[in-house]
Amino acid sequence: QVQLVESGGGSVQAGGSLRLSCAVSGDNDRTFSMGWFRQVPGKEREGVATILAGGSSRYADSVKGRFTISKDSRWNALYLQMNSLKPEDTAMYYCAANTRRTLFRLLAEDYDSWGQGTQVTVSS
Repeated sequence: QVQLVESGGGSVQAGGSLRLSCAVSGDNDRTFSMGWFRQVPGKEREGVATILAGGSSRYADSVKGRFTISKDSRWNALYLQMNSLKPEDTAMYYCAANTRRTLFRLLAEDYDSWGQGTQVTVSS
C-alpha cells in the first residue's frame, strides 16, 4: 500500500504559478506510474498529467505547455509545476499512484492509491 500526501495548493491570480508536491510513503516498489488529477464539484475527476519511472510524461490538452510533472528518482515525491494559471484550473488536485496496471493513461480507473487532495483556486 502506498500513502500519498499533497501540499502546495492555494489561491493565486490568473497568470500566476503554483508548485504542488506529493510525498510518497509505503511500499512503492511496484509503482508503474503516478499522476495528478483534478476535480470540481459535480464533475468527474479529470486527468492532468502522468509520468513513468523513466520520466516519460503525458498531459491533458488543456494544460500542455503550462504544467510540468516531475518526480524524484525513487518515487518518493511527485511534483506539478503549474504556470500561466487560468480560472478554469480551479479545482481540488489529487496525487495518485498506479501499482497494478502496466498502462500509461490519464484515466482515474488505472490508479489504486490516492491522496486527500489540495485545493487550487485561480481568480481572474
